[in-house]
Amino acid sequence: MRTYLSSYFAKLFAGDLAAFGAPPTDEALAGHIRAEQVSLVLGYSFGIMLANACNALVLAVALWQSPDWIFALVWATAVSCAALFFGLQARAARRIAKPQFVSRRAMYRLVRNALALGTAWGIVPVAFFADASSGAQLVITCLCAGMLAGGALAFATIPIAAIAFTAPIFVGTAICLGREGDYVYLLVAALVVVYGTVLLRGVFVNAFEFRRRIIAQHEAERTVRQDSLTHLPNRVAFNEALDGALKRLDRSGEEFAVLMLDLDRFKEVNERFGRPAGDEFLVQVAARLQRCTRASEHVARIGGDEFALIMSNLARPEDALAIAERFVAAFADPFVVEGYEVTGATSVGIVLAPRDGNTPHDLLKHVDTALYRAKKSGPGTICFFEASDDTSARERRALQHDLEHAIEADELFLVYQPFLDIRQGRITGFEALLRWQHPVRGLIPPSVFIPIAEESGLIHQLGEWVVRRACAMLARWPDGIRIAVNFSAVQFQNVGILQTIVEALAEAKVAPDRLEIEITESMLISKYGAAPAILNSLLELGLTVALDDFGTGFSSLTYLRKLPFSRIKIDQSFIRDMLTQPDCAAIVKSVIGLAQELKIGVVAEGVETVDQLEYLRQTSCDEVQGYLIGRPMSASEIASMLDTKPRQSVHAA
Repeated sequence: MRTYLSSYFAKLFAGDLAAFGAPPTDEALAGHIRAEQVSLVLGYSFGIMLANACNALVLAVALWQSPDWIFALVWATAVSCAALFFGLQARAARRIAKPQFVSRRAMYRLVRNALALGTAWGIVPVAFFADASSGAQLVITCLCAGMLAGGALAFATIPIAAIAFTAPIFVGTAICLGREGDYVYLLVAALVVVYGTVLLRGVFVNAFEFRRRIIAQHEAERTVRQDSLTHLPNRVAFNEALDGALKRLDRSGEEFAVLMLDLDRFKEVNERFGRPAGDEFLVQVAARLQRCTRASEHVARIGGDEFALIMSNLARPEDALAIAERFVAAFADPFVVEGYEVTGATSVGIVLAPRDGNTPHDLLKHVDTALYRAKKSGPGTICFFEASDDTSARERRALQHDLEHAIEADELFLVYQPFLDIRQGRITGFEALLRWQHPVRGLIPPSVFIPIAEESGLIHQLGEWVVRRACAMLARWPDGIRIAVNFSAVQFQNVGILQTIVEALAEAKVAPDRLEIEITESMLISKYGAAPAILNSLLELGLTVALDDFGTGFSSLTYLRKLPFSRIKIDQSFIRDMLTQPDCAAIVKSVIGLAQELKIGVVAEGVETVDQLEYLRQTSCDEVQGYLIGRPMSASEIASMLDTKPRQSVHAA
């Protein structure tokens, strides 16, 4: 019982309307409501306090001829000085930024001050009314009525404060009127009771409506600032928190860190198990990440699979590193999603303010750059921003800008590396390889500009250019020669890729079976679950599809069953060591045998010696490709190669 009463009175004197029957709220929301209530009181306070001082002076003048004039003067002086002091304090507080949270203790002080001021005015009718002249009595009555109305107005959203202020005035008035004994005074007392009842009822009605409106506003604002899936702060809230951290940095020098995380396997989960499973995965990730932080900090979800944290009051960089390590360790145990165990991983980029920037633009740019380097280094990597990162990022952006104009500037070209049919001893086709001749930087390797094209989306434009140029080249070659074009896995996101191929073949007037699409296994399998439908569409068009770098992925045999490949290419790492490493030789033989059983053509990459070629001939490999057969060459060199007997040229080599 004692605990219940203690809790009830704590709510009552904190201004919580739950003490009067309103639905309860959590302390965070209650503190926000108190902040709005106090803000309104502060807005009224200076005017109310100034009115108190004026009323006190009016009372002193009205009682100047009264026997109690000295006491009245002392009272008026004390009340005026106190009112002006608190009024100026309230005015100064009003100029400070609006509080977002007010504690119960602050509300206790407000109720206490309201009681003290109400008691000061409650003394007036008791002390001065009986001996005052009729005119002074009228002044006292008007002043008490006015203070009742003013108190109800000032504390219209805080019933307990309104009661604390008006109750002493009601009590003082009741004592005063009851002591006189005249029925006229009893009528006045009845009017005061009615007047006070109406005022307090109005206070309660207004307070409940105010509370309802603030809660609705808070919910609306929380919706705007909260991620609907994970219930973490969203990008809007994160940006506001970042602005606040920068203001504290400017005002008090409080340093902070920004950590940005990217999930390394989210797309794979989303595509393998479906979007609902992906959502459940994100919810579990969010819960684990939040458990890694301090109570005052909140991880924000700022993108599909990107999370961020502002670590305030940073004492040393090692503290940011410790939280980042906890983030990475949070993925050590698998996630259980729809009955399946899913292994997750994250990479983390970190910037320190003000070392790495003192504006939102600089900090976000630099943390994104640090995260990019962490992702390139592999899952579970943590990288602080370094000055060299900024140079690398600028270099990447400059290359991207130049790449956007490379096609129009005629800086791109294709070279072609031949395939040799071992049994027939003839060239059967060429692999088209994209090259970029930069006017200033010279020849830029594909390993440099292709990733930039994939990240920026330029790969779709480049891919279309390659397909059209390759088909145009096919039109110049004999009918028995095919051309293979490498496709980035990112290109499978472009729904128009099939239409581009159809148009390119029609414009060049070449048969579809002469165009082969090469797909890198490691990129395709790990990212895009829509590949089977697209590959089937390519086969229906009459194209052939090859799986490049076979053996370097994780699910090669599984995907040979699921995806309709026409040809597989054994990765050159196995070919290079097959004559010296028995395990590599066994793998090569097994792959060739498997391909024959599945009626899939097989190409050996990276053939550089006659011994390698002879071994592959003995193992019944279909085709080979490598420097022994021919290096990548220009279109002008191909005509002479097609006229040359490949078998003789190979032995001569």
